[in-house]
Amino acid sequence: MIELLTTAEMAEADRRTIAGGVAGIELMENAGRSVADTVAARHPPGVRLAVVAGPGNNGGDGFVAARFLAERGYRVRVLLVGDPNRLKGDGALAAQRWQGPTIAAAPAALTPADIVIDALFGAGLDRPVEGVARAMIEAMNAAPCIHAVDLPSGINGTTGAVMGLAVNATETVTFFRRKIGHVLLPGRLHCGNVRIAGIGITTSVLDQIKPRTSINAPDLWAKSFPLPRVEGHKYTRGHAVVVSGGVSSTGAARLAARGALRAGAGLVTIATPREALAVNAAASLAVMVRPVDGADELVSFLHDPRRNVVLLGPGGGVGQPMRDLVLAALKGERAVVLDADALTSFADEPKVLFAAVRTRGKATLITPHEGEFSRLFKALGDEAPSKLERARRAAQRTGAVVLLKGPDTVVAAPDGRAAIADNAPPWLATAGSGDVLAGIAAGCLAQGMPGFEAAAAAVWLHGEAGSAAGPGLIAEDLPEVMPGIYRRLFGQLAAGR
Repeated sequence: MIELLTTAEMAEADRRTIAGGVAGIELMENAGRSVADTVAARHPPGVRLAVVAGPGNNGGDGFVAARFLAERGYRVRVLLVGDPNRLKGDGALAAQRWQGPTIAAAPAALTPADIVIDALFGAGLDRPVEGVARAMIEAMNAAPCIHAVDLPSGINGTTGAVMGLAVNATETVTFFRRKIGHVLLPGRLHCGNVRIAGIGITTSVLDQIKPRTSINAPDLWAKSFPLPRVEGHKYTRGHAVVVSGGVSSTGAARLAARGALRAGAGLVTIATPREALAVNAAASLAVMVRPVDGADELVSFLHDPRRNVVLLGPGGGVGQPMRDLVLAALKGERAVVLDADALTSFADEPKVLFAAVRTRGKATLITPHEGEFSRLFKALGDEAPSKLERARRAAQRTGAVVLLKGPDTVVAAPDGRAAIADNAPPWLATAGSGDVLAGIAAGCLAQGMPGFEAAAAAVWLHGEAGSAAGPGLIAEDLPEVMPGIYRRLFGQLAAGR
């Protein structure tokens, strides 16, 4: 279940299912029963429950959950936001089937309640929360336990944005597939534990609605992930080149090179200015080091077609020399990864970089954090409604695969595909972590993975490595835990092929 849906895609899944002969009230009954099952699994009968219901289908799900929970011995009240006469369709039918107390929603009416079920808005909200609804969300957030129906009220299901104010749920039950707002920040921070419930929509609907966004998980890129072969050798696993900065900033390139080597590249070479040759050579064992000064020497060094991917930017310095190196690398027939200073160097002339990338036949991957992204794509700040859409539009504009870093890292391809990561622990936010990530991506590209899949795999591996290293990690730890990550992943992939 790696697909992530927009609210429009979920509505289309509902519509197609109903058109195929499944009654809408049946879907609502199944949804409400799933919510009731989740509540019952955590709380014993007899506790006091308040269901805050809105006037739409989310409220209808709440009425169904209330009925099932009352039948199981829970003390349930429904607090309705809005005019009960405005209930219509399946929501009105669900309300009619509920025989318990329904009262007008007011913050004071939540007391006493041990548990609150948030069935106010769900994923479809696209306007700021105001009036009674806002007051009810404020009151719900004081409750000790909140179960959200579909999505915590106040979160936009497509963008993950907080529409003024949002419920802080303990647990969320969503239906068929997660929505984008469950994964993008800040929405994810409001969801608590998310459970996906089947309600009668078949997976064949996905072939019709064709969602373009996924959770970043191995199922997304497993088919193109390179498993080591008995007859393989280092030259069949690619040769990654990492361009180093000057003598005072070699650490970033060495971290990236180590990441590329641990990711599986057969060979990794640091292309270093002569002034830093001794430092890089003394600090490297399995990673090779070669003297390369300036763009012309880089072109000569990369002339060997076996050097099939080059990474520029980590600790490389900002300015014209870096711009020259980048443009030289982009002219060749190899994959290119641009990180950090390689991106910031084009902040004042991004069109030069974009033009050079668009003419390429080989994969180009750019790996900005939010600051680097905003400098390079100034115009996108006001255009795009979410981090996902910013990354997508940047990929379409440049022709590059965009890896927009953060706790909800987005990987976007020029063709519109995108993946959102949800496996990064907070302690990954440390100096040098991004350099290792760029190196892992280069290592995946060196082994022949396509650009989008290589970037997505690198992000997932990076997150898993962060979890394996644990709190207190430093960037140097990340490559060293990769063997354990690969051992588990290779076993899973081999079993599936």
